[in-house]
Amino acid sequence: MTDLSAFPITTRWPAQHPDRLQLYSLPTPNGVKVSIMLEEIGLAYEPHLIDIMANETWGPEYLSLNPNGKIPAILDPDGPNGQPLALFESGAILIYLAEKTGQLLSSDPATRYETIQWIMFQMGAIGPMFGQLGFFHKFAGKDYEDKRPRDRYVAESRRLLGVLETRLANEGGEPRDWIMGDYSIADVATLGWVRNLIGFYEAGEIVGFADFPRVAAWLERGLARPAVQRGLNIPARN
Repeated sequence: MTDLSAFPITTRWPAQHPDRLQLYSLPTPNGVKVSIMLEEIGLAYEPHLIDIMANETWGPEYLSLNPNGKIPAILDPDGPNGQPLALFESGAILIYLAEKTGQLLSSDPATRYETIQWIMFQMGAIGPMFGQLGFFHKFAGKDYEDKRPRDRYVAESRRLLGVLETRLANEGGEPRDWIMGDYSIADVATLGWVRNLIGFYEAGEIVGFADFPRVAAWLERGLARPAVQRGLNIPARN
């Protein structure tokens, strides 16, 4: 049996199946990237719910795995050369899992790097901008009298949706089903954030989501995938 006792996080969240990949997460837009990916590729894993509202990511056990104190993170007992691998940052995890299993990331170098650029687009633009819009539109920021911060993130989120809308069309103008043509980790990374923008953040109207029909159709296709439906609720909330 695999011994994960060298990793302090397992003292707080013991592994019932130490031979399986351990997922430490919560069903947030970043968290579900990894749970969706694991459901898509069919890799055995054990999920652990991390309660960010109880500041569990700032305890010493979690910080030993991710010093940045964010979800998700993984501990793979069967990492490179058969040695355990601890990994954080959702984009890095997606690339790792894709390369580990040979799924959802092309082996063709040009296509591979093009896919990774769309992962970076989600990580560096869509996630941060949509998240800030959520704060200023739905949470504490909505009470700020000065609406300029909110309006800035509305404009930028709308611009980013336009980038995605353009990408979801082929050169001839007909719709492209997925960001890379074929379903890939670029879609896995992005679906949860667009879903959150118009769902949990309730920002569909303020960003004019109806102006992006190809994005809406892509989101509908993605959410219809059985693995996506399962992954959106893993780890299960108590």
